[in-house]
Amino acid sequence: MAMETCLQVSRVCTTRIGAIQSHQTFSSKEQKLVKFPTFKGLKKNSAITVSSSSSFANSYGAKHRKSLVVCKAREALNEVQVVTDSSWNNLVIGSENPVLVEFWAPWCGPCRMIAPVVDELAKEYAGKIACYKLNTDDCPTIASQYGIRSIPTVLFFKGGQKKESVIGAVPKSTLSATIDKYVDS
Repeated sequence: MAMETCLQVSRVCTTRIGAIQSHQTFSSKEQKLVKFPTFKGLKKNSAITVSSSSSFANSYGAKHRKSLVVCKAREALNEVQVVTDSSWNNLVIGSENPVLVEFWAPWCGPCRMIAPVVDELAKEYAGKIACYKLNTDDCPTIASQYGIRSIPTVLFFKGGQKKESVIGAVPKSTLSATIDKYVDS
């Protein structure tokens, strides 16, 4: 998934009349032909020129086209992923990193309030913790197994064991302090 997201091309055609931007994903055949250089730092003029078959781009000449490879893999990995009954053991119990799991439901107002906070934490602690969300309406077995009686509830796991739970729409600082206990230890 991350590799597919990473192989998106942002093609920008600049002309006197403005800019048009489109996103295109490489086919599997094209992915084999693409050779990405090793990263040697940022350079001011590091755009890659790619030919295009669109009539608009051809009408203004190849010298006006620049394509930039935009890797969105970091964003894909930083997002809070959905965990289900079938993926619970692999993603949560089997994780080497500490895990934060938000138990929620689409009809729950406080769940909608805490969701952006969990998204921010997933980005801030990327690589240090794994963040998942579990819809209690879709997966009641896991929710009842861990005694979830009200939502939102955030459970913290380390080494496959439940370590702590936070119930309700709490401030970001409360969740950050709890995460720090398990990331540093």
